[in-house]
Amino acid sequence: MVEDPQGERPHRRGHGVSRAELRAQVRAARADVERQVQATRAQLDATNARIQAKTGRNLILAILIGLALGLVLVVSLIFIKELFMIFAIVIVGFTAFEFAQALSHAGRTLPRIPVVLAAVSVVPAAFYWDAAGQWLATLGGILLIGLWRVIQGAWPRYRAPVSDVLKDIGAGFLVQIYVVFLASFAVLLTTQPGGQWWTLAFILLVISADTGAYVSGLNFGKHKMAPKISPKKTWEGFLGAVVTCLIVGVLLALFMLGQPWWFGLIFGAVIVLSATFGDLAESLIKRDLGIKDMSSWLPGHGGFLDRLDSILPSAAAAYALYLIFA
Repeated sequence: MVEDPQGERPHRRGHGVSRAELRAQVRAARADVERQVQATRAQLDATNARIQAKTGRNLILAILIGLALGLVLVVSLIFIKELFMIFAIVIVGFTAFEFAQALSHAGRTLPRIPVVLAAVSVVPAAFYWDAAGQWLATLGGILLIGLWRVIQGAWPRYRAPVSDVLKDIGAGFLVQIYVVFLASFAVLLTTQPGGQWWTLAFILLVISADTGAYVSGLNFGKHKMAPKISPKKTWEGFLGAVVTCLIVGVLLALFMLGQPWWFGLIFGAVIVLSATFGDLAESLIKRDLGIKDMSSWLPGHGGFLDRLDSILPSAAAAYALYLIFA
């Protein structure tokens, strides 16, 4: 042992690591970790950029927003159905307003207030008064929008030829039927005995179809399915959606809905067709309007209608299957 010249603790000469060396090692390790993190982040950004260039979607934001909406949906469905009604009112109201705004940018004079009022009234009507309330509220909403547009003509700012006024009323009819009426089938389904599980099941199938088409089309997509309507949709992607939905449909039938396995095949096939039809229908509408997305309210997704396009017709299909099989 050798005494430190300053009278401090003794140490063994030639053994151990000095404080300076230890700090240098820590700095080197931290720098190495930072380099690895930066390299990983750059790789993820590059991958996300390639995916976005091919599909037009920011994958990371899309996943985060999808998870958040999915969590709210599951909680509202499983625990308190009234929460699902509130959730549906918010989603349907925003979607109707968004679609009306897109139609207005395309030249239609569509009053926002009656559109939103008509939209949010259908959800509680369907929830508390079943199909009768759904139909009455839908027809009442169409009448409200039409009368509002006619009365607007009393102001010079909103005056237009009769043909244009009729087109505006037709646009309001489209919003009420395409968005509100179809969405209300999910509310009708949820109110049925055990219907919340059917609603969750068909939404999971729609997500499965979207995911299967996305992954399959991204990796194998070569043959365009409808290039004039949706340039990024391929037959390979559709095949991936079909296979995924059939598998998931059987699993949901057996473990969630208490149905035989063969019903899962029917369920999966019907939903993949309705989801694909809904996706193509909205793409055709956007093409006619000359827009890429209905809005930019949901980063990574576009607008609310861009996420609901496959769900809307699938809700009606799932409700019909419930009436037939359940």
